[in-house]
Amino acid sequence: MLTKEDNDLITNTEPGTPMGELFRRFWLPVALSEELPARDGIPVRVKVLNEDLIAFRDTDGKVGLVDAYCPHRGAPMFFGRNEEQGLRCVYHGWKFDVNGECVDLPSAPEGETYREKINITSYPAVDAGGLIWAFMGPRDRMPPFPNFEWTKVAPENRYIKKFRLECNYMQAMEGDFDPSHARFLHSTLEDVHVPNPLNPAQAQRNNPLNGNRRPEDDRFPRAVGNRRVVTRGTTKLEDSDSGVIAVTTTDLPDGKVRADLQVSLMLPIFCTAGIGGPNTHYSNIRVPIDNKSLMFYRLRWSFDPIPDAELQEYMRGGYYYPELNPGTWQTEANVTNDYLIDREKQRDFNYTGIKTFPLQDIAMMENQWGPIADRRKEHLTSLDYQIIHVRQRLLKAARALVDGVEPPEPWHPEAYCYRRGSAFGETVEEAIRAAKEACLAPKLGVEVPPIMVG
Repeated sequence: MLTKEDNDLITNTEPGTPMGELFRRFWLPVALSEELPARDGIPVRVKVLNEDLIAFRDTDGKVGLVDAYCPHRGAPMFFGRNEEQGLRCVYHGWKFDVNGECVDLPSAPEGETYREKINITSYPAVDAGGLIWAFMGPRDRMPPFPNFEWTKVAPENRYIKKFRLECNYMQAMEGDFDPSHARFLHSTLEDVHVPNPLNPAQAQRNNPLNGNRRPEDDRFPRAVGNRRVVTRGTTKLEDSDSGVIAVTTTDLPDGKVRADLQVSLMLPIFCTAGIGGPNTHYSNIRVPIDNKSLMFYRLRWSFDPIPDAELQEYMRGGYYYPELNPGTWQTEANVTNDYLIDREKQRDFNYTGIKTFPLQDIAMMENQWGPIADRRKEHLTSLDYQIIHVRQRLLKAARALVDGVEPPEPWHPEAYCYRRGSAFGETVEEAIRAAKEACLAPKLGVEVPPIMVG
């Protein structure tokens, strides 16, 4: 459990709050690149970390991210004219470039001199990996862009979509650190494995708690059976230069040891949980819109082109990615319609009666004591150790920033190439060492995307 004070601290990302300022020390996604497809195209409304902003792409293709309201009298910049190297407010003609500088103030005789004193709030922006990124902190604290390898692979090597959730970022993110929920939430009634149409054996391999035989005397053989957790397993958490990694070791019948490495967290919100094809890596990125909603960026990527069958499954299969209501980022199955739960399917086929894999999680997240979970009511168990550790890592970083200690993580861009994977060895130490060599070392060179800075 958390105290009310700690829960308020970890869930509040408004400007000026400890966690809000911590988030603003990192590069964060704010939109999909496809939302700004054309130069001098249509501006896009963006709300992130409780701030209303406008994103646009100028005549040269540079991305601007500015305040949603003109500094003259608060007119909405969304209706602005995006042309000739800037966004012009249609109320009085004030025009701003991607760096927030006023380049024209035609509605007053003192415009030529006064405009030099006028700026609109703007943030440095990067277009990388199919996403628009922003740094919303102090300019003199801006770190290098993180070395996410998926931002450097070809477009055909990744698939990313976003959708909106109606809850705080933290309770959505915590599901990625919960090792015991998948055997229940994501299972079918006759098989505790996650039903993965791309790689059916994956869930069994990645979850050392699976594989239990169904006890003959279990009180609930169908609803629990071999889902019952009888051991915690052998998992070790380590703090890394960017966050937290978890290494699980399993003794194999041939005497060797398997080590499975998962990046629980790269600060502040980058996780590698998920399922997909056999050669696919995953990332879940949950960016706060405000304290009671978030935008979920769900990524699948590979060092090689994603096979067409796998890509089609992501795009149209309806299991890995939910359908969206047209013209919105809201999922078709959502909190207002109980996620289209099918009670007959729940009775006869799967555990939840909810079709789409992420929506099975989301139904739990959005309804967890409301949009901001009251963690004073929790009763945690030994299997919640990752959740506890991640919370403490974030709280420690936020408190340190209040005391004037800047977070070191954004200044280690190389530590953001980490990914999940497995390795084998004759001993536990050898297997762990091989897993770290495979998963924590970059495969691609560092490329720094152009950053728009005034």
